[in-house]
Amino acid sequence: MSKIMTMGEILVEIMATQIGQSFRQAGTLVGPYPSGAPAIFLDQVAKLGFPCGIIGCVGADDFGWVNVDRLKLDGADTSTITMLKNATTGSAFVTYKESGDRDFVFNIVNSASGQLSPAMVDENVLKGCTHFHVMGSSLFSAQIIEAMIKAIQIVKAQGGTISFDPNIRKEMLAIPEMREALGKILALTDLFLPSGDEVTLLVGAASEKEAVAELLRRGIQEIVVKHGAKGATFYDATQQIDVPAILVEEIDPTGAGDCFGATFVTCRKMGKTPAEAMRYAVASGAKAVLKKGPMEGTATFAELDAFLKDAAR
Repeated sequence: MSKIMTMGEILVEIMATQIGQSFRQAGTLVGPYPSGAPAIFLDQVAKLGFPCGIIGCVGADDFGWVNVDRLKLDGADTSTITMLKNATTGSAFVTYKESGDRDFVFNIVNSASGQLSPAMVDENVLKGCTHFHVMGSSLFSAQIIEAMIKAIQIVKAQGGTISFDPNIRKEMLAIPEMREALGKILALTDLFLPSGDEVTLLVGAASEKEAVAELLRRGIQEIVVKHGAKGATFYDATQQIDVPAILVEEIDPTGAGDCFGATFVTCRKMGKTPAEAMRYAVASGAKAVLKKGPMEGTATFAELDAFLKDAAR
């Protein structure tokens, strides 16, 4: 059976309740909410009814169970999540600025997620995986990079496809090992899902158009550039599809890009056209920001259809 899989950080998110609130003084917080970019991606795939799973680690604690229970409830396969008794589940504490920007206090590298290793990745774990999704945010250690490339190679050998959402900062490219790893992953990528200027970072192009042309020449089959409130653009060797954003009143932006990517990937794996996939992906990204909490805005196809119908009025 066809299955979409991903790998990486699984954590909880705990958020300030007031805009402008600082962690330098006591204040009211809400959470924990299940989170982590790969986990949000997975939850959205599961909500769309497509078989899916994640390779990751959590602590054998309540924060770990918050994630496992939520993913399982929404239909994801959690059998490849390892619960570690000697580690704690990762966390992210979030404050919101008046400008709309966010500040984070992360515990990921030293959490259970940081103990993900190549030994946890093999053909049995990836059995049935026909599509594997890579999140750049997960590439925070040499052993995780090694595990990710191992997983990609296994899925490719099985005839599967790879999608890659870079989610990287320019500073990361100054680390030779990181640039080399990203280059290796890009060379094995079938679907590239950058946000804004990320499309130019790994090829050194001056513009989106030049970067897309170079990436297609390198063998990437499809590219979707996310532009936030300006919408998104799909490219392949024969066409360009521009889709405007659905304007909504944003409550929490965390997870919007992950939901967008998950919906596009799932739609394409289900045989929907690029135009159909883009339509649902934009709706998924917009709907994701309407609720506080990274996974709270994930949606089924029925919910996305209703949302699109309301947006068209």
